[in-house]
Amino acid sequence: MTAERRLDRLRPAAARLARFTGRTLRGEWQAIVVDPVRQLARRGLSGLLLAFVAAFGVIFFHDIAQHPTGALWVTRLGGVKADLPLWLSLLRTPVSLYVPALDLPVWAGITQLFLAFALAELTLGRSRTLAIAYATTLAGTLVARLMIGIGPGWWGLGLPAECGHVLDTGPSAAVVGLFTYLSVVRRAPVVFTLTGGSMVWESIAVPNLAGREHLIAVGSAIVLGLLHGRRERLRTRTRTPRPSPAAPAAPAAPAAPAAPAAPAAPTILPVPAAVPAPASPHPAPAPAGGRAPTTAMTSLER
Repeated sequence: MTAERRLDRLRPAAARLARFTGRTLRGEWQAIVVDPVRQLARRGLSGLLLAFVAAFGVIFFHDIAQHPTGALWVTRLGGVKADLPLWLSLLRTPVSLYVPALDLPVWAGITQLFLAFALAELTLGRSRTLAIAYATTLAGTLVARLMIGIGPGWWGLGLPAECGHVLDTGPSAAVVGLFTYLSVVRRAPVVFTLTGGSMVWESIAVPNLAGREHLIAVGSAIVLGLLHGRRERLRTRTRTPRPSPAAPAAPAAPAAPAAPAAPAAPTILPVPAAVPAPASPHPAPAPAGGRAPTTAMTSLER
């Protein structure tokens, strides 16, 4: 009986958990897969411009770096190190997105790179995709310089000075940042777990400069995603018109004294004109007295 009661108590909780999991996975599939595919069908291959540029850029710089002269120019254009001056690192950071990392296979990372930029461009747009990719890469580069500057220690936050000589290139920080930003904005916990969990495992398994930068990229993408939602809410609130307080009524001005009315002009009635009486159709007999019969008798003589 006790086991049956426990099962009866666990069944509603398990049913609620299953419904919640189903709704979450269905919403994530809609947000991460179905909506981008619809955008791709509507926009065509032009919606994948950034993905093609990023993939071909990595392939191009990888092929150039196979020759000694090309490798020298690739390092001069996109090689970022922590021991370089800050202005030079900032100048090379945009190109470093397309320079392959030394310890990562190029062809294995191109698929992730293409998928990250494709989903981000179809979901967020080109300008926001570029902004998030550059911001997360720049955050990793700058915070890594700070960690090297403070030195080892500081409860594991600092890095030794030898890390300043390591070549810090590759689009991996941008890829991680884009996936994390998408998972936060589109509310995709599975993608977030795969992205953030893999970066945490990488930093624990291989505690190097790239692992630290990936963790920094994940953190900066989370902050940017949360700020994005708050900015949209603030924009909606500012667009809503607020009722303005009613202004106090102004005191009425005293009425001016009325001017005396002008005397009305006397009304002159028209005098009706005298209308002669119609003649009788039967002429009256002439009276005695010798008047002519043609003379008409007036009304007074009647």
